[in-house]
Amino acid sequence: MLPLTRGAGPHASGIYALYFRDRLVYIGKASKGTTKSKRTLRARLSEHVGKISGRKNITLDDMKFRYLTLASEWWVFAAEFALITHHDPEWNASGFGSKVPGIGRPGTHRVSQFNEQFPKK
Repeated sequence: MLPLTRGAGPHASGIYALYFRDRLVYIGKASKGTTKSKRTLRARLSEHVGKISGRKNITLDDMKFRYLTLASEWWVFAAEFALITHHDPEWNASGFGSKVPGIGRPGTHRVSQFNEQFPKK
């Protein structure tokens, strides 16, 4: 496993797994060829660094990651789906990823589980 830091990961498409205190908590993807954002693994992991920084109850030292680059953009989506289905990581349904189901969504004042567990400082 690698330490989660800004600039970590390649400029490629693929899947990744985040570990909080050596426990698998999140599986994600970066697909530069098939998404509007054109994010690479490096860009996506850096977004997570930004989200984790400045939070209570968690530091970047608590975080590690693994990644796998894939030549086919289709395999990126298939691999992420298969791994999430198999492992059911708790942060994938917590509001940690880019589609936060909490504050900031129009018409809701709901706070995501991730924001409750790790509030901003």
